[in-house]
Amino acid sequence: MNAKKPLPGKLQKRLTLWEQMRSHGHSRRDFLKLCGWLAAAAGIEAGALSKVVHALETKPRPPVVWFHFQECTCCSESFIRSSHPLVADIVLDKISLDYTETLQAAAGHQAEKSLHDTMTKYKGQYLMLVEGSVPTADGGVHCCIGGRTALDIVTEAARDAQAIVAWGSCASNGCVQAARPNPTSATPIHKIISGKPIINVPGCPPIGEVMAGTIVHLLTFGRIPQLDSQGRPKAFYSRRVHDTCYRRPNFDAGLFAESFDDENARKGYCLYKLGCRGPTTYNACAVTRWNEGVSFPIQSGHGCIGCSEAGFWDNGPFYEELPSFPGFGIESTADSIGLTAVAAAAAGVAAHAAYAGLRRKADGEKDQDKGGE
Repeated sequence: MNAKKPLPGKLQKRLTLWEQMRSHGHSRRDFLKLCGWLAAAAGIEAGALSKVVHALETKPRPPVVWFHFQECTCCSESFIRSSHPLVADIVLDKISLDYTETLQAAAGHQAEKSLHDTMTKYKGQYLMLVEGSVPTADGGVHCCIGGRTALDIVTEAARDAQAIVAWGSCASNGCVQAARPNPTSATPIHKIISGKPIINVPGCPPIGEVMAGTIVHLLTFGRIPQLDSQGRPKAFYSRRVHDTCYRRPNFDAGLFAESFDDENARKGYCLYKLGCRGPTTYNACAVTRWNEGVSFPIQSGHGCIGCSEAGFWDNGPFYEELPSFPGFGIESTADSIGLTAVAAAAAGVAAHAAYAGLRRKADGEKDQDKGGE
């Protein structure tokens, strides 16, 4: 009865992650274990773990607004299925999710009020997360929320955001909505907003742990992670799926499945001939995998379709063999890859043997000359 009520318009203290965990009965050990996992998930080196601990016990949870435009919500579906830690904890405890059309309980005017209150009270402090591309054709009428176009909403919200995260291929590069002929002029976020830090986290959908790791980096350091030329976090998009695929030895040996139901497919041979885009796709699928690390598309018997690469819908049929790809210039086709590798190895052995023989002969002749002198 005597508790003081917050003054109208006065900002209430936002709890840090450690304060929030402690209020829920978690121990210091639980907190440190969580910090260790979050650091690993974000690709932060072990030596910087102390920075993660310091940040998460001292910095208040950032306010977050999460938008949905032209998409299928598969990014949110992937995010809430992240396993370490449960994303419910990240959504409810680690960040302050103030607005999201998919997960919020509020609706209508209450939801819109929450959005604008956050943008007004926390100018320059809130994170803006976006799922889906933004249609620009016909004045943007192909995607409207609360009587406003997606183009108007994203432009207004981005103005005072600390940073923007484009979840999934729709927001990162347009995805299927932007595929030819792109009737709605679906446009990725980075082509609409400028002058703001933007992180692209592509995939259809992206991996839940990759999404969580990206947020953790922002929480810890207050800045965006190191990005590649396409604006993707290097911690998760620096290596090709092909480079870390467990079927890679079969590729190098020239062992390929010829169809999805042949004996070679049942043996787990490489799916390159069946159109696998792993050699041209940068993602952490083969390392992090999906559904609590259980599997990823190639492990389940289907080739990679390159969903984290721009324009993947228009990059030819998914089940057509790639003619060639960067990094393997000496191999013209999949048929010759194994043979070429074997031939190169044999040639290397023969060259080394010949070189060693010549060196021994030369050394012997030198010794004879010295003896004669």
